[in-house]
Amino acid sequence: MKTMLCFVLSLICCAGALAQKGSWRQATDGELASLLPARAPVEKEHIETEMRTASGIVDKHRHYIAGVILITAGYSAEGKYSHFLVVQAPIKIGGVSLKPGEYVFGYTHKTDSLSVHFNVASTGALVGTTDAHLLPPHTTVESLHIWPPTDKPLFQIGRCGIPYEMGED
Repeated sequence: MKTMLCFVLSLICCAGALAQKGSWRQATDGELASLLPARAPVEKEHIETEMRTASGIVDKHRHYIAGVILITAGYSAEGKYSHFLVVQAPIKIGGVSLKPGEYVFGYTHKTDSLSVHFNVASTGALVGTTDAHLLPPHTTVESLHIWPPTDKPLFQIGRCGIPYEMGED
């Protein structure tokens, strides 16, 4: 009897974990257009975004993790930031923990990776830095792709990727 009870409890726990992970899906273009700004608030400026590069995920509670490329030419952010990111659920990207909020990130090239730095969008304050590593050959190059955790929990920037994990609400 105890063995059966333990088995049932294990199934319930596993199903709950899978349901949470499985509750995230790729956001549609329409959802991304309604969420991401045409001009992102970055420090003291409002920088244009390139909506055709937008990517994101959404859960069953309509929490989004979504990003888009910034068109920084002529702004003080040029060379510092390349992407704007909206986080509506806690997430840990390559060891950098992000709470719900708005962020910007940029990167510098290393030999076989990118050094990616995440900053608070409104102030420019550094949150953390992590590395994006080269993905296997023949991977489609994407300016930004946030993969749902059920497919492959990965932030893809060009030919490089950063694994992520969803945090606790």
